[in-house]
Amino acid sequence: MERAFDLLPHVVGASWAVIWFRLNGVKNPSRDEFHDKVLEYFNLLNPLFDSFESSSVLEDMINYIKLRKNHEIKRIKEGKNDEIEKRFERYIDYG
Repeated sequence: MERAFDLLPHVVGASWAVIWFRLNGVKNPSRDEFHDKVLEYFNLLNPLFDSFESSSVLEDMINYIKLRKNHEIKRIKEGKNDEIEKRFERYIDYG
């Protein structure tokens, strides 16, 4: 699960954000615009994150998912997810 949360923000969020910017002809989004679009696509995964039914057996895992999701959102907003920042720089350079 840790590995998934390491990958999901940039594999899903940044990849789809880049596609959106390219399709819409936005060559120089601001860093904040890029972060917002990444979060928009990352948040589309909420049904997946929320798919585990509440039960005492899964409580620790459900709590971990909520904690980690919120942590990743905060990192993206603050520009502290290195993979997202790399993809932003790459898009600006080669978009």
